[in-house]
Amino acid sequence: MEEIASLMHGFSVAATPFNLLLMVTGIILGVIIGVLPGLGGANGVAILLPLTFTMPPTSAIIMLSCIYWGALFGGAITSILFNIPGEPWSVATTFDGHPMARQGRADEALTAAFTSSFVGALVAVIMITFLAPLVAKFALKFGPAEFFAVFFLTFASFVGMSRGSPMKVVASMSLGFILGAIGLDQMTGTLRLTFGFTELLNGFDFLIAVIGLFGIGEILSSIEDGLKFQGAHAKLRLGAVFTTWGKLAKLWMTSVRSCLVGCWMGITPGGATPASFMSYGLAKRFSRNGDNFGKGEIEGVVAPETAAHAAGTSALLPMITLGIPGSPTAAVLLGGLMIWGLQPGPMLFVEQKEFVWGLIASMYLGNIVGLIIVLTCVPLFAAILRVPFSIIAPIILVVCAIGAYTVNNAMFDVWMMLVFGIVGYLFNRLDYPLAPLVLAIVLGDKAEEGFRQALLGSQGGLGVFFSNWLVGSIMMLGLVLLFWPVFGWLKERLAGTPSSERAS
Repeated sequence: MEEIASLMHGFSVAATPFNLLLMVTGIILGVIIGVLPGLGGANGVAILLPLTFTMPPTSAIIMLSCIYWGALFGGAITSILFNIPGEPWSVATTFDGHPMARQGRADEALTAAFTSSFVGALVAVIMITFLAPLVAKFALKFGPAEFFAVFFLTFASFVGMSRGSPMKVVASMSLGFILGAIGLDQMTGTLRLTFGFTELLNGFDFLIAVIGLFGIGEILSSIEDGLKFQGAHAKLRLGAVFTTWGKLAKLWMTSVRSCLVGCWMGITPGGATPASFMSYGLAKRFSRNGDNFGKGEIEGVVAPETAAHAAGTSALLPMITLGIPGSPTAAVLLGGLMIWGLQPGPMLFVEQKEFVWGLIASMYLGNIVGLIIVLTCVPLFAAILRVPFSIIAPIILVVCAIGAYTVNNAMFDVWMMLVFGIVGYLFNRLDYPLAPLVLAIVLGDKAEEGFRQALLGSQGGLGVFFSNWLVGSIMMLGLVLLFWPVFGWLKERLAGTPSSERAS
């Protein structure tokens, strides 16, 4: 009851006309940031942070958090319409969202993505409201071994849950690990695989790889198909929102599972990107229509979007309660809090009670405002597909180049984007999955860091990965998923042996 009373007071703080105006402004700016590849929510919040220095802390954090919500919503738009992830966590949305757009179901895919985003964020905010102290204690149990176990489980889930060739998944992931290892070793300071290029000292930026693999790769594939953009005849159905909501109601189990995965990955913190990949893999494994994933299955949009928003929102929990940012955007927000003279941590709930509950209330209101804004614009977004490919392709190419250049303000990144575009094109033509490659580039260095730190702490003993029930259970689940294709192969061989003997 105390939390509910505090939340009601927070709504009275957040629902002032000035703060509501900041919410709408933040959502619109965030959607624009999310649409532009290469900018990202964290960069957008950092760029606009100086605008809030003259505002009261509560109003400032409301605007910045709404920019974050808008970026979460906006990342799905280009992923679905053009197969270009506006945000890293939107990569998994392209797998089924873009095929739906090509089939003339862009409005359905966008509605499913926006609604799922709202549901995931809402569940995470409710969890923050009522479970903050308990969850904060749980997050403190995660050390290097536990972090590595989470990443290992994410990698293993792709191998075990893939319905395609496990060897192609492993090959794609291995290439990602190699690319992720390029640059300066953070623990020893030695250079790895830079081949004399100073531009590679920091390795490949994930956004450069994503823009090239998906954006440029899609353009090259479309050019080969005869400059025919297959979504050009998209239908605009006025009742698409309500029709899609009827379909989403039947997928409640997928939403619940994705919310659990997202909240867990956001708190630990694993992050929104691995949460979206893991949730997509689980949905594909447990769905009745798993074989249709990648061909335009609406469940393949619901799962990653729900998990990504649940993770992105719940990542704010360790920032508020422990002062530990669970995501890059949370880290920027943490810096803002400290600039305003606020010290995140357990005492924040006592010393700045009005600020904390005003922020939590703004999460509810900002999420609702964001859903209303993006849903009313679904016909406008879907109408973009009616633009001829001969016009839209150069625009996409220019936007991709600008996005790649702005990451480090270097032309080298633009050339690397083109190289990744060729790799993405070849992967599509050879039927190799892009998702494991992208996942390994994103998480490879983090997994390596957690692995090496855990081994240093245990003086080289692998038993550290089974030293307690938490890390041991995660590692065992990961091992089961990793060797699941082997179990299936052995089962087929054992089942086939008696029949062959009878035939002989």
